[in-house]
Amino acid sequence: MSLAFTRFKQWLDRLSFRTGIVVAALCAICYIVSFAPILLPISATTKGVLWAVFFGLAKTFQYAALLILGTAGLTRIKAIFKCPK
Repeated sequence: MSLAFTRFKQWLDRLSFRTGIVVAALCAICYIVSFAPILLPISATTKGVLWAVFFGLAKTFQYAALLILGTAGLTRIKAIFKCPK
């Protein structure tokens, strides 16, 4: 592995669970905003550019949240939303 990749991984490991949740929320917001211009009376070119920008941001936030949360974080999130039997 390269030194830059190792440093990046170490930096992500230091981020908290709460930071991962915030990044995941930003992902959801960007997904919503990426499709909102469909309802606006603007040109198709502008709609396409806005969609590409916000959809790209959403994907970036999505993968960053997954890296920050990791397997333990995803298990913790599932436990929060699990219905009691």
